[in-house]
Amino acid sequence: MSKKIKALIAVGGTGGHVFPGCNLAEHLITNNFNVELVTDRRGYKYLEQYKYLKINVIDSKPFIFKNIFTIIVSTIFLIYSLSRSLFFLLFNRPTIIFGMGGYASFPFCIAACLLRIKFIIYENNLILGKSNKYLLPFTKKIFVSYKDLEGIQKKFHHKVVGIGNIIKKEIIKFSNIHSEREALRRLNILVLGGSQAAKVFAETLPNIFCECSKKGINLKIYQHCLATQNVQLKLLYEKHNIDYELFNFSNNLIEFFSKSNLAITRSGSSVSAELINTNVPFISVPLPTAADNHQLKNAIYFKKKGYSLLIEEKDLNEKLFSHIKDIYEDSSILGKIKQNQRQYSDKNVYNNINEALKEILNEKN
Repeated sequence: MSKKIKALIAVGGTGGHVFPGCNLAEHLITNNFNVELVTDRRGYKYLEQYKYLKINVIDSKPFIFKNIFTIIVSTIFLIYSLSRSLFFLLFNRPTIIFGMGGYASFPFCIAACLLRIKFIIYENNLILGKSNKYLLPFTKKIFVSYKDLEGIQKKFHHKVVGIGNIIKKEIIKFSNIHSEREALRRLNILVLGGSQAAKVFAETLPNIFCECSKKGINLKIYQHCLATQNVQLKLLYEKHNIDYELFNFSNNLIEFFSKSNLAITRSGSSVSAELINTNVPFISVPLPTAADNHQLKNAIYFKKKGYSLLIEEKDLNEKLFSHIKDIYEDSSILGKIKQNQRQYSDKNVYNNINEALKEILNEKN
């Protein structure tokens, strides 16, 4: 791919859409693409640190079918977003567009269709997202992380390209040096989540960790939390003599993966893929309000594959202590999960993208 090709990557407003988009952008740039990203205000808060990327912010909103008023307002805003997307593409005219999911990517992909610009959509969950569902009839291809994806009609199967998870190259190359026997000495627990999960986990999990400590379970906690929760958590952990490290945001979790032998996390596809590829066993706690309950579907899939354990949020107080106790007393639980995780790898994801793009870009229509 020596010829300079102009690519636009449209990402939704969550980390699960933004970070794969940034990883793809970095890869394309190293392959001599001219890359720009577009997102909404929600997505931009994740992108402020990516100073080297060309980033454009165009507001978008989800289409709400609640009543006639919300339908009218949503339609007006969709027309507005579509108009801005059309003008943007007319003046910038990329060769190819990548829709990474989420409603912020939807108007750009529709505009691409109207302007006859090739576009590709990406789905990294186990059930097809709403935006991608509506875009599927018009997209050139759909890149998927897992071929077990639900929601694709048979007539569109020819569009499916299984590439794997678009995660950081450093993650793919990472080697977790923890041995399975370490759990007998100490559980190093990494607590992860976006802003919602950080708040909920910081309110729920510390008391369970304190109960574990009282029962003689040796712990160190690495916890993502909100800045407003730092003091409260610090006082609680120090009162109970629990070793801890708090962080409010990290774009590079590798340092924590290397220190941890167990993670507690939401079951978004991106973070789950990173944990699987770095062989960190984890307990999935799906976000109950996730669209189409996709996080629960992800968590069930990962549990069936033996990559993780699963506790629903409503059961945390009842079940988490016993899970941690069982793991601490029987390190083979972690060993079996790590063994299963080693059977999976996304090491070929960027080669798969290169091969698919060669074919798509060489097509005349």
